[in-house]
Amino acid sequence: MKIGFFKFLFFFAILSLSAQDIPLPEPQKTGGMPLMNALAQRETNRNFTRDEISQQKLSNLLWAAFGINRENGRRTAPSARNAQEIDLYVFTQENVYLYLPDKNLLRLVHNQDYRSKLVKQEGFVDCPLLLLLVANYDRMEKFKEEDRTFYGAIDAGYISQNIYLYCASENLTTCAIGMIYRDEVKKWIGFNGKAIIAHTIGVKEIEN
Repeated sequence: MKIGFFKFLFFFAILSLSAQDIPLPEPQKTGGMPLMNALAQRETNRNFTRDEISQQKLSNLLWAAFGINRENGRRTAPSARNAQEIDLYVFTQENVYLYLPDKNLLRLVHNQDYRSKLVKQEGFVDCPLLLLLVANYDRMEKFKEEDRTFYGAIDAGYISQNIYLYCASENLTTCAIGMIYRDEVKKWIGFNGKAIIAHTIGVKEIEN
């Protein structure tokens, strides 16, 4: 009887986790378009279909943006003093998640569609996927205030370029957006830091 009860508790715990957080598939770290080709095709593209991005491509995208690429915990983009202060938030049609690169996991932050509360341009609020890059000041305690602003922006820029190159490689569209509800998003997510920039992510329309 006790064994069955504990099995039930274990099953309920797993079910509760899956209903909230999303374990991502292992990112594919080989293959893809050659770098020079990706640079040649890198572009801002504001057009996208309503098709959803697969979990595999999302995992690959987040890893390319700022995932762990070495056993010592270093990342695919540099950061000042290795602070690794940039957090990536993922906005979908249903939820908002925080990317946890050490666990390759999306942690649920809000279970509502908050895309319209992030970007100011109406043409982007229905993009199937939005990314938000946030400088987390909890990891920049030893930085001066002006250095937090400067290096947070610089480090977000490195990640932004990684996003562009991955999208070029995988026939996805992206557009970096500076016009976001910076103060508002900080309040309802509740981070200590600054929202730097957002990215639209969509499937490229097929040209006739």
